[in-house]
Amino acid sequence: MNLEKVVFGFFIILAMTMNFGFFIGDPTDPAQHNIYEMFAAIVVNLVATVLKFGDRTQMGAIHLAASLVADLQLMAGAVVWAWAANASPAGLTPAAVSSVVSLAGGAFMANLVSVILLMVETAQLRR
Repeated sequence: MNLEKVVFGFFIILAMTMNFGFFIGDPTDPAQHNIYEMFAAIVVNLVATVLKFGDRTQMGAIHLAASLVADLQLMAGAVVWAWAANASPAGLTPAAVSSVVSLAGGAFMANLVSVILLMVETAQLRR
């Protein structure tokens, strides 16, 4: 068993599941979307992105692109949340929470692409 591949797969799958955990729930209810869970999803996604930098294959390039998309969308969601909660006169409205959840949903889809690529890559391995 290759420990490097285990760690790589672990972080890719963890990034997707943490993102899904934040995404699931009523898109307009801030009580169902924990800001710390989003922060954890961002951190794990950034770790997964760093792990993807070493791969020089075409599949590695798609992995990295999907990870960068997820990072960008999660960070955009964090900015929207921070702006709505701290700077907006209206506060954290259902519309703002819905925007954050939509961005997290896009990041989830990008993470899903990474997991599918990981499964395809694993299925192509020959002993």
